[in-house]
Amino acid sequence: MKVTVDHEACIGCGSCVALCPEVFELGEDGKSHVKNPDACDQCNCQEAADVCPVGAITLE
Repeated sequence: MKVTVDHEACIGCGSCVALCPEVFELGEDGKSHVKNPDACDQCNCQEAADVCPVGAITLE
C-alpha cells in the first residue's frame, strides 16, 4: 500500500499521527509527513485517511 499526504491540503491537525504514529509525523512545517510508508500494517492507515478533515491522505 502506498500512502501519501497532500501538503497543500494538510492543515496539521495531527489526527493521522494520533492514529498511526508509526507512519505519520508532523514536520517542522506543522504538516503531516509520511515517515515510514511500510508501517501501514502496524496501524489502520485507512482510518487515518478517513478521519482527515481535509482529505489530504491518499492510499493506493
